[in-house]
Amino acid sequence: MASTKVQRIMTQPINLIFRFLQSKARIQIWLFEQKDLRIEGRIIGFDEYMNLVLDDAEEVSVKKKTRKPLDYIVRSHPSERGQYHIDDEHVRENEVLVT
Repeated sequence: MASTKVQRIMTQPINLIFRFLQSKARIQIWLFEQKDLRIEGRIIGFDEYMNLVLDDAEEVSVKKKTRKPLDYIVRSHPSERGQYHIDDEHVRENEVLVT
């Protein structure tokens, strides 16, 4: 009996982000320091540092099961360690992980 080996291909994170941008898929961003909050939205732009611009963004509370519309959100450069909510100039100190 011949066994077949499945080969896994690694995808670069920037390529995955580009694929999400092209498909207009709704993504969920997990906050590094606030485990009970998530950001959901559609990627409408990004740069070489993987800063993200989301449209139709919502802040999702896992514990409270609530959603707060954010309209438009920009994820800052990692050295700045924050998210900038364009609609109200509100800044949150969080690192984000894209899943």
